Amino acid sequence: MRLLDRYVFREVLVPLSYTLSGFLLFWVTFEAFNNFASLQERHLSFGDIGFYYAMRAPEMLVFVMPVALMLALLYALTNHARHHELTAMRSAGLSLWRICLPYLALGLTFSITVFLLGEYVVPVATARSLSILNKNESAESAASRVHPTVHFRNARDGRIWAIGAFDTITSEMRAVQVEWPGTNGTMNRLFAKRASPTNGAWGFSDVQTFRYKNQTDFESGLQTGRTNYVFMPELAETPEDFRVVMKFNRLSSIDAARKPHLTLQELVYLSTHLDLNQRDRAMLSTQWHARLAQPWMPLVVVLIALPFGAASGRRNVFVGVASSIFICFAYFIVLRFALALGTGGHIPALAAGWLPNLLFGGTGLWLTQRTR
Repeated sequence: MRLLDRYVFREVLVPLSYTLSGFLLFWVTFEAFNNFASLQERHLSFGDIGFYYAMRAPEMLVFVMPVALMLALLYALTNHARHHELTAMRSAGLSLWRICLPYLALGLTFSITVFLLGEYVVPVATARSLSILNKNESAESAASRVHPTVHFRNARDGRIWAIGAFDTITSEMRAVQVEWPGTNGTMNRLFAKRASPTNGAWGFSDVQTFRYKNQTDFESGLQTGRTNYVFMPELAETPEDFRVVMKFNRLSSIDAARKPHLTLQELVYLSTHLDLNQRDRAMLSTQWHARLAQPWMPLVVVLIALPFGAASGRRNVFVGVASSIFICFAYFIVLRFALALGTGGHIPALAAGWLPNLLFGGTGLWLTQRTR
C-alpha cells in the first residue's frame, strides 16, 4: 500500500503547491499595488518591502491553507474519478476511506500547522512587520505609535495602572499613576512623569508616593516620598501585559465575531487578571473556543471534499465540485454567524466555536460513508 499512498499523495501535492503559491502571489501583488504609495512615503527599500511581506505571509497562510487544500483535493479526486482510477482501486478491495488516508493525514498536518502558525508565528511576525514599517519614521510620525490613556486594573494582584500615554514600540510611559495594596490595610499610590522597562522591571522618573488607609479618601493620606528616580521590581506587570490589555480594549464585538484575534496565552492572561463583565467574558470564552476550533478547518475541508470530488462519472464531477465549493462557503457563513452569536452571549461559547466543525465535518463523514 505504500506505493499507492505515495501516488495518491503525489497527485495532490502538485496542485496544492500551485494553489498555495498562486494565492500568496495574488495577495502580495494586490497588497503591493494598493500600498505602493504608502510604502514609498515610509522610504522603504525593496529589501525592506520584501521582508515586510515575508513577515505578513504567515497571517495570510492561516486563511488560504484550507481553501488551497480544498481546491487541490477537488482537482486530484476529480482527476482520479475521470480516469476511473478510484473505481479500479475500489475494485481491488480498498475502501474509499483507505484510498483517501493520505488526504486525511495531509488535512491533519495542515491543522497542526495552522494552530502553530496562529498561536506562535503570526503574533511575532506581525510585530516584526510593524517594526519594518516604522523603521524610518520621523519624530512627528512617531507620535502615531503612542497609545493615549491606558487603564489596566490587575484584579488578581490588586494593582491599578492609569497611564497618560504608552509608546507601543519602546514601552515608555508618561503621566503614570499606580495604586496597589500595602500592609496593615493601607494603600499605596505612585505618581510619576515617566516610566520605562529596565532589567525586567519598571523604573519611574520624577516620582511622588503616598500611603493612605484602605476605603478612605486619598486626600487623607500622607506623602511618603518624593524622588527623581525609583526602581520597583515588585510591580510585576510587563510591557507585553499592557499590549495584551490594549489589544483587548481595541477589540470590538464586530471584529471578535469575524475571527479569533487573541492567542490562547493572551486569553488565559486576560481571564485570570481582569475583572470581566458578562459581555466581555462571553467574548473571551468564544475567542477561546474559536482559537481551538479554527485549526481543524483543513481537516473539515478534507471531509467535505471527499464525497463530492470522489463521485464517479464525468457529469457528476462538475456537480460534485460545485456542490463542494458551495458547502465550503456555507461553512464559512455558519462559522461567522456562530461566532457572532457566541460573542453576543446568545449561545454558549462552546457551541459557537465548535458547531460549524461538528456540523459540516459530521455531514462530510456521513456523505463519504454513503459514497458509492
